[in-house]
Amino acid sequence: MNLVDYADRRFRFAGREVLGQVKHFMGSVDQLPQHDGHRPVSFGNYDYLGLSTDSRIRAAASEAALTQGVGVSASRLIGGERDFHAALEAELADFIGTEGTLCLVSGYLTNLTVIGHLLGARDLLLIDELSHNSIVAGSVGSRATTHIFKHNDLNDLERILTEARPQYGRCLIVVEGLYSMDGDIPDLPRLLEIKQRHDAWLLVDEAHSIGVLGATGRGLCEHWAVNPYEIDLIIGTLSKAFGACGGFVAAAKPVLDWLHYTLPGFVFSVGMSPPLAAGVRTAIDIVRIEPWRVEALHDNSRHFVMTAREFGLDLGPATGHGVVPVFFRDNMETVASANALLADGFYCPPIVQVGVPRDQPRLRFFLSTQHSHAEIDQALEIVAGTISGIRTAHEPVLTAIAVGD
Repeated sequence: MNLVDYADRRFRFAGREVLGQVKHFMGSVDQLPQHDGHRPVSFGNYDYLGLSTDSRIRAAASEAALTQGVGVSASRLIGGERDFHAALEAELADFIGTEGTLCLVSGYLTNLTVIGHLLGARDLLLIDELSHNSIVAGSVGSRATTHIFKHNDLNDLERILTEARPQYGRCLIVVEGLYSMDGDIPDLPRLLEIKQRHDAWLLVDEAHSIGVLGATGRGLCEHWAVNPYEIDLIIGTLSKAFGACGGFVAAAKPVLDWLHYTLPGFVFSVGMSPPLAAGVRTAIDIVRIEPWRVEALHDNSRHFVMTAREFGLDLGPATGHGVVPVFFRDNMETVASANALLADGFYCPPIVQVGVPRDQPRLRFFLSTQHSHAEIDQALEIVAGTISGIRTAHEPVLTAIAVGD
């Protein structure tokens, strides 16, 4: 079988017939149809703090590109450090509250390379069953024995540790600060107690929780009033709340010293570009001096959850922080709701087939400081109305089938 036939077959198995019918997928957001002369209101982009188009960030990135170029042309280990790298990492560490950080060019790469690098063949790795693909890929690349515990079920985690931990040397537990598909968070204080009692390390992927959780957006630790020094490794991205691109590791200085010289994704990859670093530094400054952004996000999140529940929508386990899914019975309801939203000027792509179980399709609403309560209300009314219309239309058929039986 040649590669073309193989790819065609694999795509078919992956659900090509369903995916190909969803017009949101791989479509140009620059060419979305206007509604009443305006571009659609987006609930599909994780611009939590409304910084992706901020003029101050654009100006900082433009100035860096003009004065320092758009790339650094080498890995930092071989090509040498740039002053802006150290400045960015220091500001990130200060914002998060850790001893230091190390920046990489991709958030996905950061999880992949760190998790694959930490453990050896005699070690144990435990990951949540709903972990992001970058965590799963990192576990596949690790030589450690991997166990998967039930989502956010720390009793199950403890059961596995009790049974398996004595058989291994080092042990790493990996969780996310905010699970982007389900919108829920882990119990950090209990996780810390478990990791201490079982002599394990804890890695928290804060891709979606930095800028979102906590009174000032410092993440999961601020939300739970925990000292970040108690967590062994914090992974984050620069593409969510900070509106740019890239990833980082936050840890104690001896850990970062070791990673500087040994982490494959850092040693064998180019350093972050000047425009991105300048943009993120400016974003951090804005978050510090404009605390209203985090407050507005929290207010919109609470309003979304309250209104959605009034409409009787299924939010699953979501806690109402930044990203909230709405669950549907099947793909038809999901896609129809997404299409109805788009027709009325709202962009919220359906999540079917890719990244979630096939029997749990959903619309994933990313909330932002830029959304108004009126926009949230209107979008949820459209979804509720679409669901009601579909179920009402099918009810006579289902009733007839039941009577016939």
